[in-house]
Formats: sequence, C-alpha cells, structure tokens
Amino acid sequence: MDEIKFSSYISTTMNELPIEGFQHAIRQTHGAKAQLLSIERVHESFEGHPAWRGEVLVFRLVGHPTASKCYAWEVDGEVTAILGVGHVDSPEAAVRAAILAQEDEDPQAV
Repeated sequence: MDEIKFSSYISTTMNELPIEGFQHAIRQTHGAKAQLLSIERVHESFEGHPAWRGEVLVFRLVGHPTASKCYAWEVDGEVTAILGVGHVDSPEAAVRAAILAQEDEDPQAV
C-alpha cells in the first residue's frame, strides 16, 4: 500500500454522541437492544503505520439472532456499528473489519 495514500487515511475519533444515540443506531441497524459494557481505546496500525485511533464502545446485544456483542463508534455524527460475529471478537477486530469494508467500497480511499 502506498505510504502517502495510507497516511491520509489516519483517523482519530472521540465519541461525542450520547450512549442513547448509539443504542438507537444499533437498534435501527441491527434490530436489537444494546447495553453498554465498556469503552475501549483502540490504536490500529497497518504495516507499522497508524491507521485509526479512537474510542470503541462495546455493547451486549439483547434479542439478536446471531450476535451477543456489537462494537460501535462515531465520526461526525455517523455511527458505525459492527456485530461481534465470526472473526470480529474485539474492538480492534471491529475497526479492522470496518476499514476493510471501506476499502472494498472505495479502493482509492486508503
């Protein structure tokens, strides 16, 4: 991956949305009630370079058919909520999954 393009992707986020906003977004997106478990600081790197830094909220899901956890964060009022299924078993893995999904949508973004 080209270092100049990669360095322009670095994102640092601190959540400004109230917990209720995350819970509403998770219910709308994934159809489950969410209970906050923790807030984790994540520093994700790629090939030795910082890729993303921020807070990831870890929620326990109630009533979801396949996931018991959801990992969420907010950038500019937009909530990203990743279900804890398969290889997504930590806040770091959720951030990686979101970065990979964004790459798949826009290969020039990274």
